[in-house]
Amino acid sequence: MAPIRIAIIGVGLIGKVHLDNYAKIAGADIVAVCDVNEEEARAVAATYHIPHVYTDYRELLKRDDIDAVDVCLHNNFHAPVSIAAMQAGKHVYCEKPIAGTYADGKAMCDAAKATGRMLHIQLGTLYRKETKAAKALIEDGRLGKLYHARSTGHRRRGRPFVDGYGTKFFTRKESATGGAVLDMGVYHIAQLLYLLGNPEVKRITGKVYQEMDMDEARRRESGFDVEELGTGFVTMADGITMDIIEAWSIHLGPFEGSSIAGSLGGIRLPAYSNSSAAGNGFSFHSTISDIDFDSYPDLNAMDIRWNRLRDNQDAYESSQHHWIAALQGRVELLPTAELALQTMLISEGIYLSDRLAREVTAEEVIANSEAKGCM
Repeated sequence: MAPIRIAIIGVGLIGKVHLDNYAKIAGADIVAVCDVNEEEARAVAATYHIPHVYTDYRELLKRDDIDAVDVCLHNNFHAPVSIAAMQAGKHVYCEKPIAGTYADGKAMCDAAKATGRMLHIQLGTLYRKETKAAKALIEDGRLGKLYHARSTGHRRRGRPFVDGYGTKFFTRKESATGGAVLDMGVYHIAQLLYLLGNPEVKRITGKVYQEMDMDEARRRESGFDVEELGTGFVTMADGITMDIIEAWSIHLGPFEGSSIAGSLGGIRLPAYSNSSAAGNGFSFHSTISDIDFDSYPDLNAMDIRWNRLRDNQDAYESSQHHWIAALQGRVELLPTAELALQTMLISEGIYLSDRLAREVTAEEVIANSEAKGCM
């Protein structure tokens, strides 16, 4: 197949990760990079042998030989750049979360529909072996009626910048809107929404915290005004519920992994943690012949067999593998934009509930959401 010609907008930490991933994918041809830091953009272009460098994304979008752009910017920059790219005729792959607010995310989805361009959001947990196994069990009816999910994510002390990882732009509402819920929670909430079939969100209750000590000099330099811990409870269509806890930093050992409960069985997913004691792996729980079973399947053997026997299985190896395969027309794009938008609705609902000190409806969240996109 003809290579897919891609431009990267933003060559910071995440942009370099994306470039490393594209280097492993046949058919992905990176033809240009763009960053306001020209020196860094040229250094990255030289390292990855990319022929064209820009400092203004608007100039890059004038090229007619680019199939898609990969937006690797901070949250509040996602919407304006992605929308401009789609209006310029490019397909868009955007880092998570979809945007800084629901309003901006909805504008991106509307632009995709209006222009007929594909919009893909980086939700890496959808391509993990445990997600594939859980989806197969659910689609085969092994869990019965799904009714509750638990979304968890844990770092003991892993706040960006102040704890030594990442930049201060992660810790400021003006660039990121939120903290742990938007940075980490998006992966776990979206993964569960995908497994649940992306049910309609009805009501959200939430509370966010910033309570732990941090180095005062780094606090001042970072402008740290987002949450280090977020909690929530979500009620969805058909009585499905989800509880959420997401920690950048907390004085507790690792959390157990996310889970889904159904009338016939349950699934526990591996814990995603920066702790060396990262909790249990994938497990399936059921009752057969009045005997309770706790099963620990061999996901590596599953993955090897599926890759040998199923067509286009490589298209689900990673988010970027899936993106390239969808652009090649080999597979239908997973509804990552819709999942990411619902995830943003829940996340913004947690913030609004915390601010109002009460439960909020999805309609209230949508009505109160403001466009924050800036460039």
